[in-house]
Amino acid sequence: MTMIPPEPRGPESGHRDATAPLMGETGGLLRETDATAAPLTRRRRGRTAILAKRYARNRPALFGLGIFGLLVAFAVFGGLFTAYSYTDVDFLAIGFPPGSAGSDGTHWFGTDDAGNDLYAQVVHGLRRSLTIAVAVSVGTTLIAALLGGFAAYFGGWVQRIVLGVVYLLLVVPTFLILALVSTSTGGDWRWLIVVLIAFGWMMLARVIHSPALTVRERSYVTAARYMGVSAPVIIVRHILPNIASLLVINFALGIVATVLTETGLSFLGFGVTIPDVTLGSLLQAGAGTLAASPWLFWFPAAALSLLTVSMALVADGLRDAFDPTSGGGGVRR
Repeated sequence: MTMIPPEPRGPESGHRDATAPLMGETGGLLRETDATAAPLTRRRRGRTAILAKRYARNRPALFGLGIFGLLVAFAVFGGLFTAYSYTDVDFLAIGFPPGSAGSDGTHWFGTDDAGNDLYAQVVHGLRRSLTIAVAVSVGTTLIAALLGGFAAYFGGWVQRIVLGVVYLLLVVPTFLILALVSTSTGGDWRWLIVVLIAFGWMMLARVIHSPALTVRERSYVTAARYMGVSAPVIIVRHILPNIASLLVINFALGIVATVLTETGLSFLGFGVTIPDVTLGSLLQAGAGTLAASPWLFWFPAAALSLLTVSMALVADGLRDAFDPTSGGGGVRR
């Protein structure tokens, strides 16, 4: 009886053992994720390039981004162009107009009735207002995204509890709480950030909840659930990234809203107080001397106007870039 020799299954035979690990040219193990990581990275880079191209076609949005960049640079590096700090007092130049010479240099924006350099105060006030606005916008966006995503994913009693808290906090007189906390903490800007975050996430969470409900029913979310992927991972990696446009746009708009809120509180005396300054507190101080020393009001007002208008243009450009049907997003007509 003739014995048929077994078919060789070594590397020279051109076959691979099904149980053997897949080997690369360098002899290392090729993970399964390596095959999908590169295409996924390319898709993300391609989407980012498309969004950047759409944004670049929007001239008002580019103008707003340029103005915002200049304001950030002014807030960070503007103090290098003056010899004065925002707390320094020049007793030889009290109430001087812009461009006046002082004891240690030129007062570019003039001085107030106490001898403080307005240029240094505007630089510090803009930096403080930007710090508060960005911190509050980041905090409220994160809280709203997580709570809105969890409520949409789980539904049932989790959704009822989250939405119940949202509706309850929406009817709370937030302004009175902000005024009380600001007064009791001595106008500390850190406490102002905490309170603005605590009472500023509800409306965004309600907005995020609706599109998250739609994303929850997508096939890839169902597949991830059947594969045993945990709920936090599904929410963070599959639901929230698919509503990223909403998060980015609301983050930009949140900066504008926070700046206006902080300015209003400081203007009314419930925000950041002396010795610290913000754009709102500078406006509040300059409003009382508008007739005698108008520069004390107009320079902070100009910085505030440029900041809010530029961020509004940036947010509008982001909305157009994420919306492929928008004429401002690069669709030529």
